[in-house]
This record gives sequence, structure tokens and C-alpha cells, in this order.
Amino acid sequence: MQPKNLPNQLPFLPGNVYQDPTITRYHKTQLLGVRDGAILEKTTSLQENVNPALLSSLREGNPLKLTGIPQRKPQENDAIPKIAPKWLKYDKQVLQFNAYFQEPVVENPNENYRVRKCIIYYYLDDDTVHIIESRVENSGIPQGIFLKRHKVPRPEDATAHYQWQDLNLGSNLNVYGRVFRIVDCDDFTRRFFSNEGVALNPPESYPDDPFAKTRAMINMKQNPPDLAEHKNYIEVMLKGGRPNKNLESFLKNDRIVLSYSIVWEDRSYDGGDKFYTLNFFLSDNSVEVKEINEQNNGKTPFPMLLKRQKLAKTPILTHCPGMSLKKEEFYTPEDLLIGARINIFGRECMIYDVDAATREWYKQVFENEMNPIQLRKPRANITYQPVPPYNGYGTPEDSLGSVYSLQPKPPKIDMKKMFKQDMHILRFDAKLISTEPDDESRKFIISFYCGDDTIQVYEVCDKNSGRIGGKFMERKKHQNPVNRDYYAEKDFLIGRTIFLGGFKFQLLKADEYTERYMEDNPDIFPEASLENVLRKIKKGATKYKNLQEYVINLIQYLDKNGDGGISFEEFTTGLKSMNIFVTNHEEHTLMRRFDKNGDGVVSMEEFYNTLAEVYDKQ
Repeated sequence: MQPKNLPNQLPFLPGNVYQDPTITRYHKTQLLGVRDGAILEKTTSLQENVNPALLSSLREGNPLKLTGIPQRKPQENDAIPKIAPKWLKYDKQVLQFNAYFQEPVVENPNENYRVRKCIIYYYLDDDTVHIIESRVENSGIPQGIFLKRHKVPRPEDATAHYQWQDLNLGSNLNVYGRVFRIVDCDDFTRRFFSNEGVALNPPESYPDDPFAKTRAMINMKQNPPDLAEHKNYIEVMLKGGRPNKNLESFLKNDRIVLSYSIVWEDRSYDGGDKFYTLNFFLSDNSVEVKEINEQNNGKTPFPMLLKRQKLAKTPILTHCPGMSLKKEEFYTPEDLLIGARINIFGRECMIYDVDAATREWYKQVFENEMNPIQLRKPRANITYQPVPPYNGYGTPEDSLGSVYSLQPKPPKIDMKKMFKQDMHILRFDAKLISTEPDDESRKFIISFYCGDDTIQVYEVCDKNSGRIGGKFMERKKHQNPVNRDYYAEKDFLIGRTIFLGGFKFQLLKADEYTERYMEDNPDIFPEASLENVLRKIKKGATKYKNLQEYVINLIQYLDKNGDGGISFEEFTTGLKSMNIFVTNHEEHTLMRRFDKNGDGVVSMEEFYNTLAEVYDKQ
């Protein structure tokens, strides 16, 4: 761009162009804008030859008559199109015409031409034409799409294309040199021509094919057709071959298949009852035998026992079967009855059932009821796979994981129990049950973790005892040798014997937290519930008038020395002498609840007050 202050004699060539210092805006003008939600083109940059004085008067508001100013033509179809476009007006509207054309036949002396019927589709939205020929089974002619959809040019002018006005009944349509005769149309096409004001010619009928009677078309229903029989038919028509003996059976019984259920009682070492499906094809009396495969039967699946062929009753096995002078007798439907035994190349099979179509065919043809035979149920093949013993690596669950899967997965953890019970630890004082005299004085603390049912054992040793105290057994799960299950919370009660790693421990007492935890969970520890223990003691009150009299006599009976207090030994021996059998943990529960001050002796007042509290709650 040439600056304004430079002389005009300077040529506008590369190197002679300088930047104009007076320009302050370098952006490009936007030509598009949005008005009322629609994108419009701005017209501010359009230059019009208008008188400046006239424009200034218009800005000042003076009403002047604008003459000589070029006016723009009003735009048509601004908001809503007044005339709908063709692709919108004729969307999904197709004209359908029935037509035919004559195809000359030059290779057959028995006919001169053939009449081939077609359907012509004309699409109104883009003026395209589509022609299809209806498929006729076994016609020997490739049929279907005759002309793909496109605009068809006129034969006299290749630049022009056919329109719907060129199509009418009784008229000819030349498509690339092939002439179609339009004979009829559908109802929509009639209504369309009526609305457009174009009269349709009367419909015509298809012409008669004079060679239809002389042309004997074979009904080849088989797919794919039997080429050998078709060749024989052509030879017979040309009077040059022998007649086909199986043609009548093929035309009459094609696609009729009899299906039988057979069983082969295999008496070999790894045999057994093997089930098959025998299909008999009536068109050529051939047989095929398919094996019924079962999943996980330990055998390699094989689809066919016998491929489709004629099955001889007594097969002649020679190297050249076609040159054998002996005649073979083949199986027929008369031989295949329920209960009959057939020989399939050395395998004697029995027919025990047929399908519904075969049963109906025998009923109509032979008037025979094919009732199935009930086979004996095979013995269940139950095999016992012993679980190998624990290999010592990890936990027993880890060892079982390698037994059940080639890629063992880690055992599942009860996360709900872990998050709920992880903070609870039950601790017991225990002693070691052993024949060694030195083990009698050893003291242990057994901790049971309720979150994952693991057990840890510590040994408490006095100074100068000659033993090293501390961790005696690592924290892990232990199995109960009685029921082979892991130890649970309910197995830890005072007086119980626990087997841990080949050692026997007897639980002597529990800490305060453990006893309170047991009292709060009477459904897991019924021996820790005072109410449950007192029910056993109350059974002896049946001989007394009231419960108060029974309690007074019970206290007097338990206090053997009459000192007004009941010790633990007096309490346990007294209950046993009264035939009230309670466990060691229940005895500890009673003494703990009755002994309020913790001196080891239950006074009369403590005993009576505790019973009164329990009875008041009940």
C-alpha cells in the first residue's frame, strides 16, 4: 500500500512500498452479522453512486423524493419459501410402473424370444430411474437389479434426461437401446397424474409367451441345484441322452427329510451309549448320520459319523466299488421303523424316536404310528476328586486356590466384619496343659482379634525364671481339631481348652474389657448373660411357695461355715450338690456380678440385692 505523502511518480513495485504511518487499525472488516437469530451479510461496505448533498439531507431528516438512486430488488423467499424446493416437495414420492421387454433367443431352435417382466421406479425428488426384474426361481437367468438408480439420458439427446411427463401407459421407454413397454402403474402414480392434470392411457396386459408351452422348465427347488440331473434333463430335451430315472423322485420328494434319533451301544473299553441323528433324504434315498455332541464329556467332538450317501444293508467293501458285479441292497423308509436295528458299517444302532414331521409322514403314507421307546437312564458319571492336603505355603485357603484355578486368586476377606469388629480384642489368662512339671508354672496371655479371627499368644515370665518371655506364637488363624473350622469368638470361654499349634491351653480368666464385651453380646456368649444363668438356678424354686423363700434357703445352704459370706469354692460346690450344673464361665459370671466390692466373697446383702435387680428388670 502506497503512503499518501509520497509522490505518485514512485512506481508501485516490490521494494518501493512503504508502511503508511497514519494507519492505526489493521483488522479486517467483518462482513457477517446476526439479526433476529439469523446470520446476515452486512452491506455497509457497498459503494453506491449517491449525491452527497442528498445523503446529508436524509441524515438531517428532510423528506425528499429519492430519484436517481438505484433501488435494490426485494429478496424473495426471505423467511419461508413461497415455492418449496423439489427435493422437499417430492420427498419419498416414487412413481411405479409395470413394464416388460422382449429378449431375443438365438441359441435355442425351439424359441425365438422371451418376455421379461420388470418394474420401473421413477423418483420425483431427483428425476432418477431404477429398474428391477422380479426373481423367478430356477429361471436360469440372473435377475434382480436390472438398472441402478440414476438419471437416464434420452436417446436423441444425451444432455437431456427423462422426466415424469415422458412416462405413460402404453408408451415405450428406450433405456440404452433396450425398449421397455409400460403396461400398468400403481394407485399412487394414478393419483399423482390426476393431481397434475395429466391423463393416463388405459392399462394393457402382458403379452402371451407363445413358447411357454413348449418350454418345459425344470423345477429345481434344491439350492444349489443338482447339476448332474440338470445335465440329464438337457440331454433328454435335445433327444441325445438316456432318461433320468431319479427325476420323478427328485421332483416329488425334494426337501422332504426324515429325521430319526438312534443310539449306538458301544461295548468297547471307553465306549458307552452314543446318540446320533439319522437324516433320510427321500429325493435320492441317501442317508447322513450326525453325532450329538455333549459338553465336557471328555471326547473330541466330531460332526459326522457318516456323510450323505446311500447306506447299504450289507456293504461290499472293495477297492473299486463301481466295478463290483454284486448288487447292494440299500435302506428304505420301510426298513427304518422305531425299534429296528440298522447296521452302519459295522455299528449296530437302534432307532428309538423320530421328529414330529417324520411321525406325520409315516402316518399318512404307511398308516403307522411311530411311538417312541423309553430308554433307560444312563448311570450318573460321578467322579470324586480328592482335595490335596495343605502344602504348607501361606494359608490353607491359598493352597486351595491353586487347586481350583490355574491362576489362583487371593481369598476374599470379610470387609464388613473387619471394619465393624476390628477394634475388639479378647484377652484371656491361660495355662499350658502338659505332662512336664515345669510347664505348670508357665503363664500365657491369649489375644483373640474379632476383626479377622486371628489368635496371638504371649508368655509372661518372672525375673530370673530361666525363660525368655514375649511373643510365643505369631498372630494367625488356627483350626479347631474337633470340627476342622477356624476358631471363632464363641469358642473362647473361661474353662475351655484351646488347641493352638500343637499346644493345649486352658483359659483361666478374662480381663475387664473382655467380660463386658461378652455381657454386651449375649447372643454369641450365652454363658456371660446373668439372666440365662439365673434361669438354671430358678428351676429349683418349684418346691417352694415363693421365690423369696427359695432364695433365703439357697443362701443359707451355700454358706457352709455360717460366716455371712460365700466364697467361690462354696458357691461352686453348693450348686453341684443341689444338682444345678453350670459351666466354669457361668460360675465366673455369677461371682463377678454378685461380688460388687471384688474381695472374692459374696455377702448375703450382695447376693440378695443382685437377685432383686435382675428380677426387677424381668
